[in-house]
Amino acid sequence: MSALLEIKDLNTGYNGVSVVRGLNITVNAGEVVALLGPNGAGKTTTLLTTSGLVPIISGDIEVFGKSIKGRRPHMIARDGLAHVPEGRALFYQLTVAENLKLGAAKGSADIKKALGYFPALEGILDRRAGLLSGGEQQMLAMARALTVNPKLLMVDEMSLGLAPIIVERLLPILRTIADETGAGVLLVEQHVHMALQVADRAYVLSHGQLAMEGNASEMAKDRSLIQASYLGETH
Repeated sequence: MSALLEIKDLNTGYNGVSVVRGLNITVNAGEVVALLGPNGAGKTTTLLTTSGLVPIISGDIEVFGKSIKGRRPHMIARDGLAHVPEGRALFYQLTVAENLKLGAAKGSADIKKALGYFPALEGILDRRAGLLSGGEQQMLAMARALTVNPKLLMVDEMSLGLAPIIVERLLPILRTIADETGAGVLLVEQHVHMALQVADRAYVLSHGQLAMEGNASEMAKDRSLIQASYLGETH
């Protein structure tokens, strides 16, 4: 498989203080990789650093075979990285259609294809994003990211504020996107068992360091081991 993302011995954090230490992660084309761990483990920081929004202290991150060091976030995104952040970052006063057009403002846009994964949005294109339900807002955030046909999609806490039944409907779409487009997906998710159902592989962070990694289906069979890693009881 072709590596789209390689995080190599990464140390990153804020104001020179490492939040993530010695992290190694790989995401290949066409696979879904889950990044798991308790709150404060460094998951969001890892994604922000990969997008170029948080500086690398040491180590390296290669996206599509190129180091991101010295590169601005828009340059990384232009190469084919799309990031759906925690909280969705929508323009709430704009309509669904306007949000999608803004997402596709640069590069090759394919709004119709993006809507194909979220047909529920087609009937509410004229509705303001701020009036949508939480599930509709999450669909819009992901559809906006897909308008640029990304080669690597990072999704941070898709389930935030959503009922589990909505999460169960949305998470499998990431599997479909990876299978149909060949894009790699890096998923940060608190619903561990749901994430492992759609992922190929998984990494678990604890206190900023890698606690365990492996095949998602195998890890799903040993829930106690994952729970122990969340509590910092295994390495």
